[in-house]
Amino acid sequence: MLTNEDMDESGSSQVELAELQRQIKDARHRLELTLEAAGAAGGWVWDIAARRLTADPRFAALTGQDPLELAQGVPTSKFFTSIHPEDVRRIRLAVAGMLAGAEVFSKDFRLQREDGGIRWVHAHGGTVLNEQDQPIRFHGTLIDVTDRKRTEDQLRVAQTAGEIGTFEHTEGYGTVAVSRQFCRLLGLHPTNVLPVRTINLLVHPEDRPIIDPKLPSKPRSERNIEFRITRADTGETRWLARRGEYQEDMETSGLRYIGVLYDITDSKRIEERLRLSNEALSENVRERTRERNQVWQNSRDLLTVVGVDGVIRDVNPAWHTVLGYEEASLIGRAFVDLANGQERDQAQRLVAFNRSSPPASEEVALVGAGGSLHVFSWDAAAEGELIYLYGHDITAERKQAEILQETEALLRQSQKMEAVGQLTGGIAHDFNNMLTGIIGSLDIMKRRIANKRYDELDKFMSAAITSAQRAASLTHRLLAFSRRQSLDRKPTDVVPLINSIRDLLTRTLGERITLQTVLPESCWRAVTDANQLESALLNLAINARDAMPDGGQLRIEVANVTFAEGITSSVDEVPVGDYLRIAVIDTGEGMPTEVLDKAFDPFFTTKPIGQGTGLGLSMIYGFVRQSGGHVEIASTVGKGTTVSVYLPRDHGAPSITSSPTIERTPLGEGETVLVVEDDPAVRLLVVDVLQELGYLALEAADSDGALPILQSSARLDLLISDVGLPGLNGRQLADLARQSRPELRVLFITGYAAMAASRSDFLGAGMDMITKPFAMDDLATKIRQMLVDP
Repeated sequence: MLTNEDMDESGSSQVELAELQRQIKDARHRLELTLEAAGAAGGWVWDIAARRLTADPRFAALTGQDPLELAQGVPTSKFFTSIHPEDVRRIRLAVAGMLAGAEVFSKDFRLQREDGGIRWVHAHGGTVLNEQDQPIRFHGTLIDVTDRKRTEDQLRVAQTAGEIGTFEHTEGYGTVAVSRQFCRLLGLHPTNVLPVRTINLLVHPEDRPIIDPKLPSKPRSERNIEFRITRADTGETRWLARRGEYQEDMETSGLRYIGVLYDITDSKRIEERLRLSNEALSENVRERTRERNQVWQNSRDLLTVVGVDGVIRDVNPAWHTVLGYEEASLIGRAFVDLANGQERDQAQRLVAFNRSSPPASEEVALVGAGGSLHVFSWDAAAEGELIYLYGHDITAERKQAEILQETEALLRQSQKMEAVGQLTGGIAHDFNNMLTGIIGSLDIMKRRIANKRYDELDKFMSAAITSAQRAASLTHRLLAFSRRQSLDRKPTDVVPLINSIRDLLTRTLGERITLQTVLPESCWRAVTDANQLESALLNLAINARDAMPDGGQLRIEVANVTFAEGITSSVDEVPVGDYLRIAVIDTGEGMPTEVLDKAFDPFFTTKPIGQGTGLGLSMIYGFVRQSGGHVEIASTVGKGTTVSVYLPRDHGAPSITSSPTIERTPLGEGETVLVVEDDPAVRLLVVDVLQELGYLALEAADSDGALPILQSSARLDLLISDVGLPGLNGRQLADLARQSRPELRVLFITGYAAMAASRSDFLGAGMDMITKPFAMDDLATKIRQMLVDP
């Protein structure tokens, strides 16, 4: 039984023991820290026969065991203390091999610390054999390689992520230390060592090998080396790049190559596509350049590059072909100097135009090297400080245009001569017929009077007068067509005029043709010659009658029409303004286009020979145009024809006109009349008529003979003068006469006078006019009216 003293002594011992254990633990920890800081390796000895393991403190610290126990010896199972469970089996197999006689033990494995941490160690050892070569001890060292392993892991991760393989080759060795990524790049099973031959056999025969058989003589870095390999697993061809350094090997006298390997296939593919793209682009550029050069070299147009100073920088070969200039003679020359003298301003505009609004086109003639003149149509474009000119040779076109104009002029002249021939032929034909009637009748009358046969003289006299009146009518029509007749244009109410000739028109049309009129009372008055208008309407009615041999309808419509700006007639240009439209519409046969085109031509007729003069429509056309109006004609075969006459509107106030009274031939009362006429026959006739009428007639052939009479004090009641006289014309003679006889009345007689085409413009107060040929009764009436009227 323990006494209190024993119990006190035992408790004191336990306290001391605990204190000693704490001190030992602290000492062990300090030792562990010291050894860790020192980085020394731990050693072990495995006594195979005694099955005892002894180790130094560093080994104890690394494996977390009591160093005292390890120093005194522990069971060999303690060797595996703290080894990571996943590594135990591998290490036991390796140790078993050593115990069975293996010579080298070299393994990396993990140790688990008491705090749960992991440390990597490298164990390297060997066996001691006895005389019978049996292993009796297994000893070695244990080194902490945790930092190295961490670095290796980081490197491995980096290599894997970057797909970079590492390798190391020492000169003279047939193997290469490689990384797993290195193997994956070549399509090989991951390993740490590969034969040089295995590696180089994967490289394309034309490329540089991965491991060079010949090493340099001294250490140096090496640039990237690119090569192709055929992957061992898939047979795929990949591009790889190698880079590294040759270093001195610490264990041998040779060199060691440390390098990296990485895949550049994608880069090569991109590079290849880029190369192909560049080649295509280059080819495209070359093609365009070739095309541009072909255009420049082969163009027939003049291509020119001009500076903003107007000096030529470059020209194409067409300059030599077309103008004969050598290229060298044009470079540096002002473009304007080549232009024709009269077109230098246009040339200057080409090379000095505003770039914001370049000229669309400019025609400029250039003088060739041989002095020839060529006309070009130029276009210009500016880019930077240069102006590009494109000149198309239009010399041939210009000459063709000139030839065409000359041909057209000749054609017009030919057509004109044809028309003149047609006109003169028609006139000659009709006049010959009429002259035959006059001359023949006079000749017969002369013969019968000579034979004192006075019977039937009236018949031949009537025939001669009829032929003469037809000739007079023909001359009137000709003058009307040529717009040279003397018109008595006055404000005229057309509606009453048409009503006054309605019976005449009805008789002319015959019973088979009905006449309808549309004559609004609100129609304007027209300015026209009433007699000529009646004649025109009668002519149109006759034409309509002839176009309706089986009967039909003729309608005359009168309407007010206003032509505004932009509205023109199909026949002639029509001045804007108000017009009175008289439309004569028939339901006859109509006219085809080829006939319609010639409807207004003189002596053109579709009627049988002897039934039409061909002057009806032409006379109407000339009369209306001379009146300031115009004519339209529209026709459809089988439906009829419409002739529209437009007469200018009278804007004056309506006047009351008295109806003319029909009187017998008035006689004179002894008044004195001076007749001035250069035609002796006409003068003799007029003088004779005046004497028969009871007038005292004086006569003169021209103004020289008339002036003494006019300037004398002799009585003179009337001056009858031809308009066209030698020397002074009739109007000038009248003006001189009125200087001394202001109240003298003047009657002009004329066959045609351009100056008297408009009576209102030609005649003054106390003057009148009568047109040749005239009837003696008309002359007597006109003279009497002038002498009687105040």
